[in-house]
Amino acid sequence: MSGHSHWATIRRSKAVNDSRRGRDWSKVAKRIIVAAKVGGGNPEENLSLRYAIDDAKAANMPKDTIKKAIMKGTGELAGESYEEMTYEGYGVGGVAFLVECLTDNRNRTAPEMRKIFERAGGQLGSTNCVAWMFEKKGTFVIAAGQADEETLMDIALDAGAEDVSADRDIIEITCQPAAYLAVKQALEARQIQTVSSEIAMVPKNTVRVDGNQARQVLRHMEALEDHDDVQKVYANFDMPEEIYAEAQKA
Repeated sequence: MSGHSHWATIRRSKAVNDSRRGRDWSKVAKRIIVAAKVGGGNPEENLSLRYAIDDAKAANMPKDTIKKAIMKGTGELAGESYEEMTYEGYGVGGVAFLVECLTDNRNRTAPEMRKIFERAGGQLGSTNCVAWMFEKKGTFVIAAGQADEETLMDIALDAGAEDVSADRDIIEITCQPAAYLAVKQALEARQIQTVSSEIAMVPKNTVRVDGNQARQVLRHMEALEDHDDVQKVYANFDMPEEIYAEAQKA
């Protein structure tokens, strides 16, 4: 199992912080604005908007805030204009990073991304330098206590999932993007809560890092996610369980 799923649990534990919650609301509001602008304000007809609203609800964003973001996207309220940008590069230990952003000023965001990579001991790369190492998948991370692996496997595979794997305290389900909604609805029907659920860029292979390099990779992840323009960060690392546990307590 890649580090992305473990990182989801670490990030979830940190999301209780008020300042981080406010930053998460701001980020998902941008996604709602862009999704509504591109595909319209009806989530029943706009899957990107539906998924963004799901993320907003998971972050406990107020309904009025969600509604205002949709109206900004559709032009009913004045709002900002954002551009989608993807940055790629390497961290310590040869770990590949894929960073999805929404920015209102690419001339500001690009050098700031470069600085974050350099401070973390990595290097920002050119377009497609690491994208080929990832593939788009639906992913669900579930705390092991929610259901046993066999039950989840039955539910997920019946709904069209590809794989169910367990790693100590979490279980990960992966599927093709086309099956994402069916798997999500199947889990909801059984009242199985997820730590995270998204259509993500999943690494085809992982790079193992240990000790201080592993800690540096996690600090790199956090520095990127703390940037206001960053929406999603994907990386192909794996590391010892004790490093994940240490980071979750920090």
